[in-house]
Amino acid sequence: MKVPFSTFERMHREVKKDFLSKFEEVFDKGWFIQGEENKLFEKEFAEWVGTNYSVGVATGLDALYLSLKALGIKAGDEVIIPSNTFIATALAVSYTGAKVVLVEPDTVTYNMCGRGLEEAINEKTKAIIPVHLYGQAAEMDEILSIAQKYNLFVVEDCAQAHGALYKGKKVGTFGDVGCFSFYPGKNLGALGDGGAIVTNNEEIAEKVRSLGNYGSTIKYHHTYKGTNSRLDEVQAAFLRIKLKHLDDYNIERNMIAQKYLHGIKNSKIQLPQIGKERTHIWHIFAIMCETRDELQKYLQELEIGTVCHYPIPIAMQEAYAEDNLPIQPIARKISRCELSIPMFIGMSDEEIEYVIAALNAY
Repeated sequence: MKVPFSTFERMHREVKKDFLSKFEEVFDKGWFIQGEENKLFEKEFAEWVGTNYSVGVATGLDALYLSLKALGIKAGDEVIIPSNTFIATALAVSYTGAKVVLVEPDTVTYNMCGRGLEEAINEKTKAIIPVHLYGQAAEMDEILSIAQKYNLFVVEDCAQAHGALYKGKKVGTFGDVGCFSFYPGKNLGALGDGGAIVTNNEEIAEKVRSLGNYGSTIKYHHTYKGTNSRLDEVQAAFLRIKLKHLDDYNIERNMIAQKYLHGIKNSKIQLPQIGKERTHIWHIFAIMCETRDELQKYLQELEIGTVCHYPIPIAMQEAYAEDNLPIQPIARKISRCELSIPMFIGMSDEEIEYVIAALNAY
């Protein structure tokens, strides 16, 4: 049996008619940038997350970068991020001219907690970016307490955690800004790139909007040296359709995850764990194995798709060689051991059982 790591075909089959109808509607209107669909999506997404404002942008990376710019982060500042995150988190900091500072994650959830935060803070530190990796929240109480103590901004990277709860509240509602990616593979994915920020601060929301519109609020009047980063009207229309199904998508992912958690029984494989007082929306089902490369090859021979998230830590990336970032042991171990197994909407019981049987036989 062939089981892909992920596929959109089964999920999109159910909404294809809605997509085509909505595309025709947008096409016939002839308004493709910053139109009614974008305004409605921003309103609906903010309501779904639980914030007052949402602003659509071109990518999740832009959401992070523009948020940091709106908060005044600049050259000479320092921003703390987790050592095991995707490089986009670091790039957003670098684009502002600020310095990336890495801290190690919790060894249970692999998400940022209070570990190493206070030791990493100095007079140049201006912000913390907790990343809600794999689909569950970082330890926000510890992070927020330290941020408040040192008067630091908190910018949540929610790219992998659409709808994840921490103590009953959705991620994106805790910090000064929450940043989302709508890359196709996300739990809420567009049919191309896209992103958004959410916040309860009107000033931040409007500054992000202006920065992403060439630094302009009024046409040809440019307050800031901005950039071009806007959510396409067609993508906003598609996202509005999928947002209506997102809670059901997350429930289905959880059902698949529960079958994995109860079915996989192999001492060589460490299963993911959920932190206290939070939910997991299973963007990624990440297992750990000391012989990860051999396991991945074994699964490949059985036609089971897998992905490593992420095989090279930021501190070891060539792009950051000149920054001389210290190589962190926990991030290094995760990079050597992490393997993501199939998780997608429409996955059949037969496919799930096939993956479980293969892992148990390894």
